[in-house]
Amino acid sequence: MTTTAVHSGAADPAFEDATYRKVTLRLVPFLLLCYVVAYLDRVNVGFAKLQMLGDLKFSETIYGLGAGIFFIGYFLFEVPSNVILHKVGARIWIARIMITWGVISAAMMFVTTPTMFYVLRFLLGIAEAGFFPGIILYLTYWYPSHRRGRTTTFFMTAIALSGVIGGPLSGWMMQSFDGRNGWSGWQWMFLLEGIPSVLVGLVVLAYLDDRIVHAKWLSNEEKALLQRNIAAEDMHKEDAPIGKVLSSPRVWLMSAIYFSFVMGLYGVSFWLPTIIKQTGVKSPLDIGLLTAIPYGCAVAGMVLVAYSADRTRERRWHIAIPALLGAVGLVLSVQWHNNTVLALLGLTLATIGILTTLPLFWSLPTAFLAGTGAAAGIALINSLGNLAGFISPYAVGWLKDMTQSTDSGMYLLAACLVAGAALTVSVPARMVNK
Repeated sequence: MTTTAVHSGAADPAFEDATYRKVTLRLVPFLLLCYVVAYLDRVNVGFAKLQMLGDLKFSETIYGLGAGIFFIGYFLFEVPSNVILHKVGARIWIARIMITWGVISAAMMFVTTPTMFYVLRFLLGIAEAGFFPGIILYLTYWYPSHRRGRTTTFFMTAIALSGVIGGPLSGWMMQSFDGRNGWSGWQWMFLLEGIPSVLVGLVVLAYLDDRIVHAKWLSNEEKALLQRNIAAEDMHKEDAPIGKVLSSPRVWLMSAIYFSFVMGLYGVSFWLPTIIKQTGVKSPLDIGLLTAIPYGCAVAGMVLVAYSADRTRERRWHIAIPALLGAVGLVLSVQWHNNTVLALLGLTLATIGILTTLPLFWSLPTAFLAGTGAAAGIALINSLGNLAGFISPYAVGWLKDMTQSTDSGMYLLAACLVAGAALTVSVPARMVNK
C-alpha cells in the first residue's frame, strides 16, 4: 500500500485519535447493524423451535441437525468467499451476501419436512459464508492491531445486541402474529426478520468504501495517516501464499481455540430459549424478554474487557479468564435449573464470558497475518471454528434426546471452554501482545 506525505499534525496524538474516531463513527455502527440482522437470521431458529417442533413433529435431534447443518455450507464456502472479497472489494461482496441470505432466511417460513429444513439451513450457510471473516479482514484495512481490539468488540457486540433486540422481538412476533393469514408465529418471524437483511444489503452498495483511498469523507491528511499506520504494521506481518497459510501450525492452533469458544457460543445461542423454558417459563414473549438479560449484560462485559486489553496490550489472559467464567456459568445453570432466577444468573455469567472471548480472540491471528494470506487464514480459522456451530447444537440435541435433559450438553460445552482457555495461554505472548 502506498503512502503519501503526511500532514504535520499527523504525529499529534490528538489528530490521530480524532481521525480514528471519525473512521469508527463512519464504519462501526453500520457494520454492527449489518451483523445484528445477520446474526438474528442465523439463530432465530432457536426461537422458531418453541413452536415449529410441535407444528411439524420434529424431534430434538432433527432440530439440532438442522440448526447445525448451516455451518457445513458455511465451512465449504468460507475461504473462497473471503478471497473473493479481498479481490473484488467489501462493498459488492458484503451486499451480495446480505441480500441472498435475507431471501433464504425468509424462505424458511415454507419448511414442512426435515429435508426442506436441512436444505434451506445449508443454503443459508452458503449465502452467509465470508461475511464475518470478511468484516474482520476489512477492519485490518483501516485499523492497526492495538486499535482493533476495541473496534472488533464494538462490532461483535452485535451478537449480544441481536439477543437483546431479537429475543423480545422474536417472542412478540411469534405470540402476536400466530394464526394470522393461516400462518404460525414462527413462519411470520422468519419472513419479517429476513426483510431487513435485504434492505440493509442494498444500503451497503451506497454506503461502504472498499479501502482508505476510496473514502471521500476523509481528508488527504487523514488518509495519509491511516495508510502510513497500516503500512508500518504490515511490514512486520507475513503475506504468505495461501497454501502456506492453510498448512501453518499457528493457523491450526488458532482454529482449535476458536472451535472451543464457538462450541460454547452456539450452545447458548441455540438453546438459551429452551433452557429458560425448562425452568418453568411458558410464554414465548416472556422467554424472549428473559433472554435479553444475559445478552444485555454481555454488552457491558465485552466493552470493559476489550478496553482493558487494548490499554494493557495484553491478549491471552483477557481471553482465557472470560472463557473460564463462561464454563462456570454453564455449570451453574445446570445446577440451578429448577430455579428461574438462579438459572438465569448462571446463564448470564456464561453469556458474558463466552461473548467476551470472541472479539478479543481475533486480535491473535490478525497479529501475524496480512494481505491475501490474511484473507485465507482468517477464513480458514473462522470456517473450522464454526464447524462447532454444527457439532454443538447437534450434540446437545442428541444428548437431550438420550437423557431427556440439557445438563450433559452444558457440561460438554463447559469442558470445551476450559480447553480453549488452556490453548490460549499456550500461545507465546510475544507473538500476540502488540
